[in-house]
Amino acid sequence: MKGTDSKWAVKAARVIDERPVSVAFWASILLSLIAVWGTATVGRDAALYIDIAHQVVLHGADVAWAHFDWPWFSILLALTNRFLLLPLELSAYLWCGLFFAGTSALMVDCIRRRSPELAGWACLIVLAMPAVNAFRNDIIRECGFWFFCTLALWQALRWQALGGWIRAGLIHLAIVAAALFRLEALLLLPALGLWQLPGLWRSGQRTRLLQFALLPAIGLLVASAFGFFMSARFLLYLDMIAPQGVYESFQMLSEQFGNSLINKYSQDEAGRIVFFGLLATMTITFVKLMGPFAAPFILRRNWGVLGVYWRDYRPFAWAALLYLVVLMLFFIKQQFMNARYLSFLNLLFVPVLAMALAAFARQFPRWTKVLVVAALLVMLSNVISTGAGKTHYVAAGHWVSAHVEPDTSAWFEDGRISYYAGRGYVLPTLTREQAMSPERADEYRYFLIEGKGDEPWLGEWLVAHKMRIIERFANRKGATILVIGK
Repeated sequence: MKGTDSKWAVKAARVIDERPVSVAFWASILLSLIAVWGTATVGRDAALYIDIAHQVVLHGADVAWAHFDWPWFSILLALTNRFLLLPLELSAYLWCGLFFAGTSALMVDCIRRRSPELAGWACLIVLAMPAVNAFRNDIIRECGFWFFCTLALWQALRWQALGGWIRAGLIHLAIVAAALFRLEALLLLPALGLWQLPGLWRSGQRTRLLQFALLPAIGLLVASAFGFFMSARFLLYLDMIAPQGVYESFQMLSEQFGNSLINKYSQDEAGRIVFFGLLATMTITFVKLMGPFAAPFILRRNWGVLGVYWRDYRPFAWAALLYLVVLMLFFIKQQFMNARYLSFLNLLFVPVLAMALAAFARQFPRWTKVLVVAALLVMLSNVISTGAGKTHYVAAGHWVSAHVEPDTSAWFEDGRISYYAGRGYVLPTLTREQAMSPERADEYRYFLIEGKGDEPWLGEWLVAHKMRIIERFANRKGATILVIGK
């Protein structure tokens, strides 16, 4: 039996080495199917995108802008529904699965073109690294952002090898497509521009630089003519990177932190503590999102792969540096960080991880087998959920749909309950305390809140407002939605 297992392992390794791009694509499709199969409810963002797409199907694309200032993903779902007649939720999962698969395959092919011996390791990394794969069961705009950014980098490597105006144009088309999902994709323009900048001093490269720069210059003129730079989303991003605004936000954050310190000397160092604290937080999250592939960097000698990364994968390196700056600005301005935002930085580091893993395999072949097994286990844990799932949201929503008239006022603590009730995704504008306060409680006939039902405050509130708990919906872990009414 052991010999049979060994033969299967050797055969699988041979297939990955021979066809790493195909393996990455189809294995990604399989992992997405597994992840979606075990999903009980859609996420908050997913409910919003699908609800907007539903409004677009009913009323046209103009209505999308009233709900969200960058609704292109929802418009894509609506178009898919219109032309392929697929349900919106299925369309969303289909697109996200294809984007995941395309991202995986393109990243592996980028590495295969530069370093063929690393393609197998890259395949394992893109399929198992938590940074991206932990979101396989979600419907998020990042899927399209990741795919088209990776496509732009893939096109950039092809253009570097083969040249040509058309290939240069395809880079920018991919960047524009990525920006329709997340506007941060535009950072690839300066990143790739910095990559090409040394061509100014080499006469043979000036034509290449013109090929790259001409289309963005025309694009800037067209965007200005159509008022793109006055759009709410672009102005928001512009405000986020404005030096004066960033400085003021950082000063405010430093002062808030400094005022919480007892020692005066520590208060004087609040700015440094805040800056390096933010950087440390990002670094820790970044390493955590690598999963087991962070292990080779325990050895100081493997850090040398960063030099090779800068030499052989400079478009990726410039994009990573600029994206790190964007993340820091966002962190300072919004005082908020999500692992999902960091994932693109991890994706750009896949070549580094592949090089480090290959070096580790040469140094410690036995320990590498353990690392591979750990990676396979992480791969499965990314897509197989052992949690209870939020089935109580679905049950509560269906109850509302069956027992409450559509025009009856109801307050939902989570917008996904209203989504499953057929009322669309309603983002609560009031907190529970505000909605159930004496001033506002009479505005609603029903309240759907999370709780056990035996809380002392709730009992007093029910008596005061002459209401009762009509229904309870719980998942298998006991998390409960209470339906409160008269």
